[in-house]
Amino acid sequence: MKLVTIDSVRGGEPGALLPSGEVLALRRAAQADSLEAWLPESLRELLAGGPAALALVRGLVDRVQADPGLQDRLRQRGALMPPGTRLLAPVPNPGLVVAAGLAYKSHLAEMAGTPAPRQPTGFLKVAASIVGPEHAVALPADAPAHVDYEGELAVVFGRRCHRVSADQAMACVAGYTVANDISARDWVRDVWGATQPWEARQTWEVNIMGKQFEGFTPLGPVLLTADEVPDVGRLHITTHLNSALMQSSPVSDLIFCLPETIAHFSRWYCFNAGDVLLTGTPAGVGAGRKPPVFMKAGDVIEVAISGIGTLRNTLVAAG
Repeated sequence: MKLVTIDSVRGGEPGALLPSGEVLALRRAAQADSLEAWLPESLRELLAGGPAALALVRGLVDRVQADPGLQDRLRQRGALMPPGTRLLAPVPNPGLVVAAGLAYKSHLAEMAGTPAPRQPTGFLKVAASIVGPEHAVALPADAPAHVDYEGELAVVFGRRCHRVSADQAMACVAGYTVANDISARDWVRDVWGATQPWEARQTWEVNIMGKQFEGFTPLGPVLLTADEVPDVGRLHITTHLNSALMQSSPVSDLIFCLPETIAHFSRWYCFNAGDVLLTGTPAGVGAGRKPPVFMKAGDVIEVAISGIGTLRNTLVAAG
């Protein structure tokens, strides 16, 4: 099942993407005299309802798909919207966004001299950096020249996930979406040039700040529920810049498998329903190329993951 947040009201409303490409507004389509009337106003709240809430949505979607007459009535009521309906990020307001770094074997290989980490590494991203599919991303006015893409698989949690083991980790996952960890690389040169431990630490902190600009965490277009993904490692990530293939990798190239990564970060972070974990990027980033390739105003960046969909955004000049 593919869940979405429709950009129709302030903060969006929960929906489901049907195989036809139409978008079902869940609350508008719900039967008033049934449990469907309980459906909440946001996808984050829906995920917090756990498996029972997802089963309720699945029943609603199945009922609509099986009844062409009902589909016609829902179209007339504005509850079944046409393909191309504008979407927000699947969860536009997570409480926590953690991003794994140095996560793919191929990415370490292209960044010559970068040793493999002994454990998963990561950093926080601000939720204010999140935008949805087809939304414009403005180049930051103070750092427009070295803006890079990082196509990634994002995990969306469905329940509290704190101090879990690797064996318990996947039971906390509600589903998956596509992410682009956009990064201004202006400060990465200082990281490579650092010669003292404290200098390296301080320059790395500034480099991470280059990932926090508004619009630098596109997510979407859908949240594919975990029951549709029996083997995460078989998912495949591709990134195209102006139709040119830049990244192509199976998720199985991760240094640490997904359950290990979730368990590791859950030692410190308490993930809740709707929170997001970006799982890192494979080889092909702009900074790893010779010569480097950075994005500019007018560029179209597309990150796709098999089975989930394509996250497309356009870069624009700073306003």
